[in-house]
Amino acid sequence: MKLRDSAHRFLADNQISCHDEKFFSMALIHPSYAQENKTRYSNQRLEFLGDAVLNFVTADYLYNNYPEKAEGDLTKIRARVVCENALVDIAVRINLGSYLLLGRGEEKSGGRERKSILADAVEAVIGAIYLDQGIQPARDFILRHLEETIRQTAEGEFRDFKSRLQEIVQAHGSNNVYYETIEESGPLHAKIFEVGVYYENHLLARGSGRSKKEAEQCAAEKVLQDSTLLKQLL
Repeated sequence: MKLRDSAHRFLADNQISCHDEKFFSMALIHPSYAQENKTRYSNQRLEFLGDAVLNFVTADYLYNNYPEKAEGDLTKIRARVVCENALVDIAVRINLGSYLLLGRGEEKSGGRERKSILADAVEAVIGAIYLDQGIQPARDFILRHLEETIRQTAEGEFRDFKSRLQEIVQAHGSNNVYYETIEESGPLHAKIFEVGVYYENHLLARGSGRSKKEAEQCAAEKVLQDSTLLKQLL
């Protein structure tokens, strides 16, 4: 698929208006495609910008709609809302994977379904909307897809898995779980952290996320959802 055709089809299928398609063409170029085709641009810079816009819009919404919540709670809620899984849900909803331009190797290895690629592309699209039309259309796009998730998370469905796991462990013994970073991957502006949760030097589960805190919450959640693992702690 040609670059211009991909962007045009993506905009039309998702009813996104624009002033200049070049930003959206760039948002759909994965680095593997840029490298193979000696294209100057990929979506990495737009991803960086979109990540900042996404975090700002989410923080602004939380600040203005939940004045009773403390800074620490707002930070935790935002981290859960803008996590990789939430971005992948958006990508699936708008069928974003089908419009991406990938290198041959990435295409063959299932890149169109790869979570990290889809999440990065959503952020790139947000960055493209912001550059093309400004903050309000970018805000509208983000909230159209995430407002319900923000509300559910802020109004009671948010759970601090680390704290819950710690409570269970401390209720049945003197030792506690601890977390260690296993691996860091990705570019500096969009790192993915893999963290392990351990008990008595035994690895219980691994979690990944865009921050160490998010990865730790993911790892703790996996333990809480696995009855076999929980039995090891009781």
